[in-house]
Amino acid sequence: MPEHLELQQLVGGVLQSGVRHRSLSWLQCSCPYLGIILATVSSFFFSLCSVIVKGLVDINPIELATFRFIGVLLPSIPIAIYKQERIFPRGKRIILVLRCFVGTTGLMLSFYAFRHMPLADASVIIFSTPVFVAIFARLFLREQCGMFNVITIVFTLIGVVLITRPPYFFHESTNLVAEQVIDTNYDLWGPVAALSSTLFGANAYVLLRALKGLHFSVIMTNFGAFALVYTIIVCYVLGALCWPLCGSDRLLVIALALFSFGGQILLTLALQFEQAGPVAIARSADIVFAFIWQIMFFKETPNFYSVLGALLVVSSVALSGLRKWALALPRDSNLRKRLFFLFLE
Repeated sequence: MPEHLELQQLVGGVLQSGVRHRSLSWLQCSCPYLGIILATVSSFFFSLCSVIVKGLVDINPIELATFRFIGVLLPSIPIAIYKQERIFPRGKRIILVLRCFVGTTGLMLSFYAFRHMPLADASVIIFSTPVFVAIFARLFLREQCGMFNVITIVFTLIGVVLITRPPYFFHESTNLVAEQVIDTNYDLWGPVAALSSTLFGANAYVLLRALKGLHFSVIMTNFGAFALVYTIIVCYVLGALCWPLCGSDRLLVIALALFSFGGQILLTLALQFEQAGPVAIARSADIVFAFIWQIMFFKETPNFYSVLGALLVVSSVALSGLRKWALALPRDSNLRKRLFFLFLE
């Protein structure tokens, strides 16, 4: 999802510069893989949010996004107050608003995709956001886009094509392909929403790089507050602004906010114990959970194309995270020398 991907980059950048919470160091000594474990549990919570969004078919996905943003805002406000940060600093306000707009729009589109696509397919496409950052960073920030980025982008695009299976490429040339196309039970707008969410999320990353001097609590507080107002207005226009009628639906809506809150906190803690690269790899568990929930709750068995596309996308994201971790290693490190293939330019 866009907001926890952005939080990962924000906190990762802060922690890699040397800021770590010393009072938590004893926990890391007792469990050296604590950061990876916390990131995996965070993925579990975020995947449950996706299940709730797909399962609550009687509630507009934009309205569900409103409750999700409560989970974004709640942990951010006390952190910003504790750090005594200026919530809406001068000189950064326009970029903050733009970042809030693209981030909110991206998450609303992702919720629409979850509703109109198989859960695993939508999760894989949306999870590919970090790979596309290199394109927009090259266009808007003039950052280098080396051979490694080109390879991961190509693999990701191939994976997305395999997952969405557009009729132009997957025409009924064979019985197998025809069967796969017929089995696809989502309309065209589902994949369009998922891809659009990915593009909005990638642009949010680029805007975050322009805001890297701000504390993550400031950005997340603005994001949560802006998103709440934005989604409420959209819900009002669509006539979807209402409290769920069914008792079980109300409980699931509350669970959506709680799981989002828990996922945010656990991801923040994970990045205090571990570097951003390994955490990004551990976050790939989100895709595994999505496949499990899709089979368990929605009785949708992923086909060969979805599995192959997911492997390509997850591999690209995992390699990107591994590269970020390798770049943080000392230049004379033997492990860094063994991972030379990650430094293709």
